[in-house]
Amino acid sequence: MKKFGVLIVWFIGIIPCWPNSLLIPMDGVQKNHLKAYGIAYYMLKLNNSIDWLLNYRGGSFLADYSSQLEQECILRGVSYEVISPAKVNSILNEISSPAVNMNVVRLEKAPRIAVYSPKSEFVPDETDAVILVLQYAEIPFDIIYDEEIHNDALARYDWLHLHHEDFTGQPNKMRWRESAVMELKLNELTAAKLGYSSISQLKMTIARKIKAFSAGGGYLFAMCSAAETLDIALAAEGFDFSNLLLSGDAEYSNQEFLDYSKSLAFENFSLESLHERRFSDINIGRMGWGVSGDFFTLFTFSAKWDLIPSLLTQNHENLIKEFSGLTTSFNSSLVKPEAVILGENRKENNVRYLYGEVGRGHWTYYSGHDPEGSPGRGRGPTDLNLHPNSPGYRLILNNVLFPSAQRKKQKT
Repeated sequence: MKKFGVLIVWFIGIIPCWPNSLLIPMDGVQKNHLKAYGIAYYMLKLNNSIDWLLNYRGGSFLADYSSQLEQECILRGVSYEVISPAKVNSILNEISSPAVNMNVVRLEKAPRIAVYSPKSEFVPDETDAVILVLQYAEIPFDIIYDEEIHNDALARYDWLHLHHEDFTGQPNKMRWRESAVMELKLNELTAAKLGYSSISQLKMTIARKIKAFSAGGGYLFAMCSAAETLDIALAAEGFDFSNLLLSGDAEYSNQEFLDYSKSLAFENFSLESLHERRFSDINIGRMGWGVSGDFFTLFTFSAKWDLIPSLLTQNHENLIKEFSGLTTSFNSSLVKPEAVILGENRKENNVRYLYGEVGRGHWTYYSGHDPEGSPGRGRGPTDLNLHPNSPGYRLILNNVLFPSAQRKKQKT
């Protein structure tokens, strides 16, 4: 009996001690949802893979445990749980069950991120929601603008963001916006430097290069007026909007120069008068910084069948607070049938969040300017320390990690 007891102890001693894992929950217990995405990006930059558990506790992240990772979570104020191999197996078994709407996506490579913006020492811009949240989440990015894109800088990036931009190049449309006069001067100088006769011609060339970037496998994320005017510029290829300053509104009565087959998300839209702030009837929401107090709803997709829409809608809340901008919401009747609606306000019959594919790449349009923006002009940048759990900003960060995902072909 004594020898038998020794044998038992010996066998127990050689049982392997499998390493623990670190779970970053993304449900209501998470103290800082936005910085959690920064942790995921941090791991990818270290060439460590991380699993995105779609619809499990709000779209949680799972990674191999390391003291370095744990310390980084502590420093950034991100909630985490150290879990055993048995707990990991239990979670993965739950997710794999056909009875639950969950899936696992492996993230393996940190995307190279570019933000299209005139932001510089001459044209300060502290209101771009994507710049704000990337900085807050500590995710690195480069700022590029027309000259860089004209010189094919997009080849160096995986992901591109556009915000409050006018790709039609109409100088009077956005002059009322703060810093727009400085941007106009910058655009005039850039157009002349690159050999274009007008800002309109420059912006349309840039629009085509952006579409080519996406069609070649890039990931395009556009917000606010950039989403609307990019589609207008693509549909109006070859038309110089600067001529409208000379011809008045005559050209607006004739929509024959619009080729909707070239736009990404919208069709059959009409342009607004030269003297209107709106660009087209694509935008049907209130303009400016007013807050309606209403909400839009995220669609629920099958995580096992509609993987990409599920990834883009991961959140701890299904209702997103309405927010406005130059282009506040999209006209649902003008959305192309092949586009996937991710979020909408059914009561107001408008669309807030759209996804689609072009060539080998992807695009997402998100209407509105700042998910946590407060009313009033000249308000300054949003302090995300006050909104660490913003579901509206989470949608932006879903898109940031999108290029890292090892995705299966959609089955629908």
